[in-house]
Amino acid sequence: MRKRRLGNSGALVSELALGTMTFGAETNAAGANKILDEFASAGGTLIDTADVYSAGASEQIVGRWLAARSDRDDLVIATKGRFPVTSDAGPNARGASRVYLQRAVDASLARLGVDVIDLYQVHGWDPLTPLEETLATLDHMVRSGRVRYVGLSNYTGWQLQRAMLLARHRGWALPVTVQPQYSLLDRGIEYEVLPVCQVEQIGVLPWSPLGGGWLTGKYRRDQRPRGATRLGEEPDRGVEAYDERNTDRTWRVIEVVSRIAESHGVPPARVALRWVADRPQVSSVILGARTVEQLHDNLAASELALSDDERARLDDVSAPQRITYPYGLIDEMNADRDIGG
Repeated sequence: MRKRRLGNSGALVSELALGTMTFGAETNAAGANKILDEFASAGGTLIDTADVYSAGASEQIVGRWLAARSDRDDLVIATKGRFPVTSDAGPNARGASRVYLQRAVDASLARLGVDVIDLYQVHGWDPLTPLEETLATLDHMVRSGRVRYVGLSNYTGWQLQRAMLLARHRGWALPVTVQPQYSLLDRGIEYEVLPVCQVEQIGVLPWSPLGGGWLTGKYRRDQRPRGATRLGEEPDRGVEAYDERNTDRTWRVIEVVSRIAESHGVPPARVALRWVADRPQVSSVILGARTVEQLHDNLAASELALSDDERARLDDVSAPQRITYPYGLIDEMNADRDIGG
């Protein structure tokens, strides 16, 4: 599998990463170990987890698997902290404050069974904690040797830019990555988050690149999902809820993805993953899989090449809805400055 820089750092990671949100919940330890083995044997190196996944069980599963590996130095382990791990967590067992993040990283280190975390990410913006406190805490983690790199997740464009400018001004460790939702069905980060990443050379680690399963081709128009699928079991699930995404635009995107996939003789998911992997600033695309079979199929996206025409068709059909102000007006005002690259 091809390797890429982790943002503007000197570390290299596989262009496809393994997300472990299902570990300890939808996927038991034995199944998770098989998935981890398959990922590593395919050349995957970036494994992403979080303390909140299955209330810490995901980190524990990854940690036990890691302890039995002889290739630890080839792997990059990423985790996250911000949200309460248990339902009965107190007021200081959440957020991005110094008191919580220090406790959270110590707990993650223990569950993972490691002395240092390769990439530690703040799982979301905390409106209560001053950003200076959060960034200073991350910097101390790096300087103390508990964390190698830091990143952010689910930040808006202005939040991300402010974090970069503040860290640079104070001489603190710069975030090297941001982890946002990004797929052919949700290109919202292209308005401001992605431009910041391009200017600041921040690596993007997209989550939900298959739109919560919509881009796999398993759903049908006007037929509500049933059975052993994410939406079949939980149709109102988060950002990929059936009633939210059951739109004409969604089905137009799925149709183009399916046609391109058919021309290559591959499943639609590989086309959708390849499109995301080829986007600017993407360091690695986070795959979520319940089974080895799902993972094996998605890993094959690394072998797929899309033509310029195919990428253009996907770009066109999935173009984000134009927001008249300020973005539409700004585009019109800047039309005379477009010289075609």
